[in-house]
Amino acid sequence: MERKNFIRSLMIGAISTPVIIEACKKSSISDGSSTSSGTAGGTAGTNGTCTVAPTETEGPFPTKVPASYVRSDITDGRSGYKMTAKITIGNLNNSCAGLAGAIVDIWHCDAEGNYSEYGGSGMQSTNYQSVHFLRGRQTTDANGLVTFTSIFPGWYSGRATHIHVHVYTAGGTSLNVTQIAFPEGTGTALALVNGYAKGMTGYTYNNADNVFSDDSSGIEISKVTGTLAAGFELTFKLNVKA
Repeated sequence: MERKNFIRSLMIGAISTPVIIEACKKSSISDGSSTSSGTAGGTAGTNGTCTVAPTETEGPFPTKVPASYVRSDITDGRSGYKMTAKITIGNLNNSCAGLAGAIVDIWHCDAEGNYSEYGGSGMQSTNYQSVHFLRGRQTTDANGLVTFTSIFPGWYSGRATHIHVHVYTAGGTSLNVTQIAFPEGTGTALALVNGYAKGMTGYTYNNADNVFSDDSSGIEISKVTGTLAAGFELTFKLNVKA
């Protein structure tokens, strides 16, 4: 297991699924998936208010050498529906105004639920140790914004669809490690993508997810708009104490 410090929250998955995470599941909800080809809505809870982002687990698949992947297009040949992620970093100590010069790393799984840089083990059967797709680093502009070109993430057993984020000062001091959730329900991007080829059978929704289940105010939920044909745009405000 690549990250032994997460052993308590992880179980070996079935061959077709990379990870099963059992901790903190609260309740099941109805399947809100849809095969519609319409336009995704943008429900975003209270994200964007001047509230510090919660600290979440880095997960078992963090980027091994993040400084090596300074790039805005992190697709790296992976197929899926195009997604542009626009993440704004705010400074809680400055009324959540945009924080310029912050370093932002993101990483997420591909359409099949697999991570690059890992695999060939019980946690992820497919071996992607030698590739680095869907990982990248950018520095915030004067408005605290970074923009990444990627694909809409897939999902794996035990987790809702999500993106990992690690924010540092310009000097490399860690400010926050967190995760971004996706809106759910009929007409959302999640419903339109419909789990790619896997569908949504067995999907873990946010309120049963071990990371997002306690986010009653919705501050970890992004806003996602767009279509399958044109692609999606994710926006998210992440406030840190800098």
